[in-house]
Amino acid sequence: MKKFNIPALTLLVAFVLAGIQTALAVPQTYVGVISDSMCGNKHMMPGKSDAKCIQECVKAGSQYVLMVGSKMYKLDANAQTIAPLAGKHVKISGELKGTTISVQSIHEAAGQ
Repeated sequence: MKKFNIPALTLLVAFVLAGIQTALAVPQTYVGVISDSMCGNKHMMPGKSDAKCIQECVKAGSQYVLMVGSKMYKLDANAQTIAPLAGKHVKISGELKGTTISVQSIHEAAGQ
């Protein structure tokens, strides 16, 4: 009778399942407000609009984020694509990995 190497078989199964999960990953839709990682929902530049505050914070090193309620998601996308939408309600299609959304499409949410 042949013996099986259980640890090796377990590792092989784990790699196969991870590959299947990646291949079947379906983009999800997220609706929220574009902000920056420093301010989140509370913009702190008196006399400036939220959009202007976001732009200034990004210039200072913050990242664009999507705020969904109090939940903050980092955005993996071209900053030039996100910049015109700063402070606006948007609808994003993408894949979530941890707390980062790999953006596939982004546009202003209708009716907001």
